[in-house]
Amino acid sequence: MIGIKSIASYVPAEGLDNYAQGAKFAKDEEFIIGKIGSAFLPRKDVAQETSDLCVEAVNALFANNPDLKRESIDALIVVTQNGDEEGLPHTAAIVQDKLGLPTHVAAFDISLGCSGYVYGIYAMKGFMEAAGLKNGLLVTADPYSKIVDPQDRNTTMLFGDAATATWMGEDAPWQLGKAKFGTDGSGAPHLKVSDGVFFMNGRQVFNFALLKVPAHLHELLDESDLKADDIDAFCIHQGSAAIVDAVARRFEEAPVEKFIKDMVETGNTVSSSIPLLLEKHVMDAEWKRVALSGFGVGLSWGSAIIYRP
Repeated sequence: MIGIKSIASYVPAEGLDNYAQGAKFAKDEEFIIGKIGSAFLPRKDVAQETSDLCVEAVNALFANNPDLKRESIDALIVVTQNGDEEGLPHTAAIVQDKLGLPTHVAAFDISLGCSGYVYGIYAMKGFMEAAGLKNGLLVTADPYSKIVDPQDRNTTMLFGDAATATWMGEDAPWQLGKAKFGTDGSGAPHLKVSDGVFFMNGRQVFNFALLKVPAHLHELLDESDLKADDIDAFCIHQGSAAIVDAVARRFEEAPVEKFIKDMVETGNTVSSSIPLLLEKHVMDAEWKRVALSGFGVGLSWGSAIIYRP
């Protein structure tokens, strides 16, 4: 059984002071922390490519796990919609070379945004188990600094750059349980890139999250024969403080404190937000079951249960 063995991350030290950005748009501290949720937004260096962020996260993973050797890696998946150059070749191939991974590695990208980590761990699990592979790296890196207009008040205060690397393999402390997914392409106009610039209809995205995510989590628990009390924590995509708070309130069956909110120093890191929560709050915790839910561009959503066997 392939599961999650370890997670590491890379968050650039440099970035934007969101209070300074807020002042430019006449937004006060209550709005910045209460609604946006982020005081600081990490930003990659101009010279850094998406693959460089991936390499930093994977090297941190190797440093944390001396028993994981580069030559033992069988599979590499990069979850990104803002890859190197113009997306050709696939970023995973560039990462394979920069990391010095063996050429027998299977490397490919998954083009998904905020739901990408949940999709990614199940894509990796299925791929590895079907092919009999032993060690996989699932990497998330989606630097929105490439596409956000700094003059767009609806997006420039939200997004931070980061990358994560998840080691997936056998004898893992966290196993993957039931999962559910969804797609509604009719919502594509609400989150899109045109001529290299990102556009987001914040109100529509908020309404989508509030409508879909609590109901999806309920369905997932029902199909898993679990109650809200059986879940130790909910790690949902950190779209904004307002979205996390609203989903937590709408869910009702669990206290809002079970919904982890941690984006003050990172912002919305797209596909990296859930693994950042797992790395910091879950991997070393004594918890038995954690629910995940990612949602966003597509429109796309995915929810899952991970558990200690």
